[in-house]
Amino acid sequence: MPDNVTSLFRSTAAHSPSMAALTRESDGSGPVDFCIPCNPYFPTPAMFDEMAGKLREIVTYYPSGADTITAELCSLLQLPPQCVAMGNGSTELITWIDHLLVRESLAVPVPTFGRWTDQPMETGKRVDMFPLQESSGFALDLAQYAEFIRARGTRAAVICNPNNPDGGFVHKHAIVQFMDAMADRDLVVVDESFLEFADAEAEPSVVREAMIRPNVVVLRSLGKNFGLHGIRFGYLVANPALAGRIRSMLPKWNLNSFAEHVVFMLKEHGQEYAQSLQQVRRDRLEMASQLSSLPGLTVYPSQGNFLFVRLPVGAEGTVVRDRLLTEHRILVRECGNKIGSSSRFLRLVVRPQVDVRRLVSGLEQVLYGTRRGAAVPEPSTGTSYSSGTAAVDRLVSATNGAGMPGLAAQAVAAGAPGAGGGMPMPAAAQAYPQPQLPQPQPPQQIPQPQLPQQIPQPQLPGQIPPPQLPQQMPQPPMQQPPAAQPAMPQPAMPQPAVAQAVPPPLPAPTPPGVPARGGLTAAQVRGTTGPVPPGGLSPAAATGWPGTTNWPNAAGMGQVG
Repeated sequence: MPDNVTSLFRSTAAHSPSMAALTRESDGSGPVDFCIPCNPYFPTPAMFDEMAGKLREIVTYYPSGADTITAELCSLLQLPPQCVAMGNGSTELITWIDHLLVRESLAVPVPTFGRWTDQPMETGKRVDMFPLQESSGFALDLAQYAEFIRARGTRAAVICNPNNPDGGFVHKHAIVQFMDAMADRDLVVVDESFLEFADAEAEPSVVREAMIRPNVVVLRSLGKNFGLHGIRFGYLVANPALAGRIRSMLPKWNLNSFAEHVVFMLKEHGQEYAQSLQQVRRDRLEMASQLSSLPGLTVYPSQGNFLFVRLPVGAEGTVVRDRLLTEHRILVRECGNKIGSSSRFLRLVVRPQVDVRRLVSGLEQVLYGTRRGAAVPEPSTGTSYSSGTAAVDRLVSATNGAGMPGLAAQAVAAGAPGAGGGMPMPAAAQAYPQPQLPQPQPPQQIPQPQLPQQIPQPQLPGQIPPPQLPQQMPQPPMQQPPAAQPAMPQPAMPQPAVAQAVPPPLPAPTPPGVPARGGLTAAQVRGTTGPVPPGGLSPAAATGWPGTTNWPNAAGMGQVG
């Protein structure tokens, strides 16, 4: 592949050029794609043949209205249509969630999917970024995240489960506790776009819980799971009021004819879909094992259909990416332009073993020469590639992939002096002190409604029996914690206890522009602050990571016959 193909990375607003653009600039065939997280086993060849045979009909005529397509999808997923809104890809739904449901501020763990940070900043919202620590495997500690949200006064919060790009997973019970603790916020979004690839527990989705809560939205993907990114379709699930508000703003024909054709095909191919997910999970284990054998390469645990890897010391991500593309016709996702990451990290999509062997061979030659274990190249300045965000570029150069230890100190130094008051900020280099609180009573469990017996159907993503929705959405009980005792260091716990980590309510929200523990304001992200000083958050406990002994278990899809 010619060297000038890599110039496409500098001329695109996306993280990578499209496959169509790469194909046009090469000899007419694209590279092996380890960049776009797509199911390589679905649709089946027979399904593609069927779509090809109806191509003229599909592209000639208008599709049915979105209500018709949504009703068909809901009949397969066993979801009530009034709780579902389908969009032209998840990004369309994220856009409307931001416009309609996010008021002044949004909390987002970083690194994560870029639209969750970029979209609200584009509409002038304050984005409070909670840094995931490399030292704890990028694990999301929900107790510390809840404390961060309350200290910052953030009105809405996002969780991606599994998270993109690292594949980190949080168990269902912890997310339900977090949702209850955030019942006084405007909105909680749980992005489950990659959850169909998880196998850490049998039923990991919180879709059922979202439908009976007043402020929770669950986002689901179809293109990623079905291996059809080009069709652009996804859906969200919420209580009827929230889902209806989004649905009312969408155009009648926001879904295309390909989306309609695929949705109506699915009822005949549920078994093949379940088998494709099982194969991706098996491939993920084998791919992680092969990559882990490369000297100096770190592979992080993942429940997505991708693996997050840290390159050896001295290897620069853009150089590795460009050489893999030009010398080996392999496309990878270099993560230097992801907030909270650096150019030392790659996200590699799970693919069949024949492709993985080609990737491992290419990495051996690029990283070590032709001999495994040879000396790693000296640090390189790489290309002139920039993330386009000055603050991110400074963090990349300052940390060299060693995490983001200076965010809290940066927030205190840059935001507090110019705020004209506000609450005092804790010392950046200290661990969070936690007040000693009496053991709270567990929140009252919301009884699950009795479901009518239904005829078995092929199991598909998010398949959940529709509950009988109450006329009024029940409010989770809120407990007022007593006054805090003298602060003591919080001992490490194997699982986050959200109810114990929420401090007493603050007198008032933090004034706009004043960052809190580890948070970055939108102005800081846009590069209007000074360099990153030393210090920062103490590492969070690595909670929520499934053991490898549990990985082969099925993930809410039933048994494959």
